[in-house]
Amino acid sequence: MKKSIISVFLIVLIFVFAVSGNSTYLSVSEEKEFSENPYGDMSAVDASVAVDAQLMTYAKSVVLMEKSTGKVLYSENENEKLYPASVTKIMTILLVCEAIESGKMKLSDTVSCSANASSKGGSQIWLEPGETMTVEELLKATCVYSANDACTLLGEYVAGSEPAFNELMNTRAAELGMTNTHFDNCTGLDDTTDTHLTTAYDVALMSRELLKHDFIKEYTTIWMDSLRGGETQLVNTNKLIRSYDGITGLKTGTTEKAGCCVSATAKRNNMELIAVVMGSENSNDRFNSAENLLDWGFANYEIYSPSVESNSVGNIKVLFGKTDYVGVKIPPMSPILINKGASGNITVDAEITDSVTAPVEENQIVGKIVVRNGDNILSEYDISVSEPVKKLTFFDAFYKLLTSFSK
Repeated sequence: MKKSIISVFLIVLIFVFAVSGNSTYLSVSEEKEFSENPYGDMSAVDASVAVDAQLMTYAKSVVLMEKSTGKVLYSENENEKLYPASVTKIMTILLVCEAIESGKMKLSDTVSCSANASSKGGSQIWLEPGETMTVEELLKATCVYSANDACTLLGEYVAGSEPAFNELMNTRAAELGMTNTHFDNCTGLDDTTDTHLTTAYDVALMSRELLKHDFIKEYTTIWMDSLRGGETQLVNTNKLIRSYDGITGLKTGTTEKAGCCVSATAKRNNMELIAVVMGSENSNDRFNSAENLLDWGFANYEIYSPSVESNSVGNIKVLFGKTDYVGVKIPPMSPILINKGASGNITVDAEITDSVTAPVEENQIVGKIVVRNGDNILSEYDISVSEPVKKLTFFDAFYKLLTSFSK
């Protein structure tokens, strides 16, 4: 009996300590130490690969961007405002993709051609007023053949009219941070405008956004196809489609004002690059410039994807909690752009507390994942608990004591 009284006294003391005690780690309100970059930008390990001489490019402006990080690897005059010609259609295609994936329209929808769409000059598939085609056929004509009539009809179908679609294009451009861009139309025709302008950097931004819609590559990688039961032949205006290893698109453009332009995208292993070339004197110059940019990017950079498995971290002991242990959540980690061959220098470490004192709050931070290149910290990610844990009450403690006696 004496032993039981002493045990109850001890458990009461433990409970009092638990009530007054502080957590041995961070509460949600104190988590700043480990949350400076919980899901932040994964910067390049070293994006300053030495270039002994300028890359051989033949254009007024160029940009080479890595898709997953948005890192610009190389640029010349990237913010110079220039006419984009049919590279404009990247924005048109993006808005069509977004309308499809949001459920606003379907690839199988049938669209009747307007007089306005059929009147467009330049590259076209000679749509007649009242002629019908599916959204998929119009998208194919736009991506492959750069058809102005098909492109205009798609814009009208998305927004109700060409002017409304133009407004939508400029709104979306602003949302993407395309601060040096203004669109006057969805085709890139520039005979009657001096204000339809963009930059190589802005084109890279909208190209990157379009590549998030992976299904579009089914159309941007077509070399030859046809419409109207084989009567209308389509040949891709991007000759890199049939010659460059890993090519995924994306869009060419040519007018007298713009010169020859291209946004060329390619993927090798798990890295996708965007090479924008604007204002080349001829078609060969734009494609050679794009190839040189892509070749240089693939030769000098690669993507490293850090990872830590939750089961490799294990559970954390909970002091004075209703449960003795709590699991952890490992956050998703973004890919990192690194110099080619530098992956052997990268380490991914999970730094986590041994125990935490109840109450444990929902999403309480209990550690961090640190990605390093040698001594250089590239990024940090918070590790949090998988579930909250309530503090042990006096009655919980007393029940545990009684249970232990019954064993």
